[in-house]
Amino acid sequence: MKIAVLGTGPVGQNLASRLAEVGHVVTMGTRDPDATMARTDDDGSATYAAWQKEHPDVRLETFDEAARQADLVVNASGGDVALAVLDQAGGANLAGKVLVDVSNPLDHSQGFPPGLFVKDTDSLAEQIQRAHPDARVVKTLNTMNNDVMVRPEALGASTTVFLSGDDVEAKAIVTGLLESFGHDDVLDLGELSTARGAEMFLPLWIRLRLALGTNAFNIKVVRGPGTVDRADAG
Repeated sequence: MKIAVLGTGPVGQNLASRLAEVGHVVTMGTRDPDATMARTDDDGSATYAAWQKEHPDVRLETFDEAARQADLVVNASGGDVALAVLDQAGGANLAGKVLVDVSNPLDHSQGFPPGLFVKDTDSLAEQIQRAHPDARVVKTLNTMNNDVMVRPEALGASTTVFLSGDDVEAKAIVTGLLESFGHDDVLDLGELSTARGAEMFLPLWIRLRLALGTNAFNIKVVRGPGTVDRADAG
């Protein structure tokens, strides 16, 4: 499958490299490819360019060109810029395609720890769906660090990844991607509005990160006797 990963930061890099590793043709999207390639850290060392050198099979294009070429699009940009990034990708380039949203609506305006700029009665995933009604938005992977997203087995135990979306076929496609990463417990929460709960997990995730002193963790939903998952209920 041809997949566009929009966003060239650590989340996008980890997702792009893993998707390429499991056999997909991956293009990363950015606003200005030349500027992205020229970006350096404070010490002058290359950032994206160094990663690109190690992953020559992953191409870099503008947001709109990457989305145009793709069969499936992953929004790996920050939640505060997600809508603007997807606007640059272009509604026509997203129409009819599965759009996987892994971002979170983190609000850093009041310092640390961040709050959420949307919650309870709406979600960033739903805002994305309203902005691009012809896309098939699926929310997933936003409840864990990007290393855990792509290599869950590194934790040494089975953990849970959530899934929200209105399109059953799109969720099945995304479930296949998650399983190819090694996720063995994909829990379908239901329609896209259930992404509100997944996004509101982030304040707890941040507190867990502080308490544990590491990003290398995830949660496991342990089902009691008689529990029937949505995916198994038909």
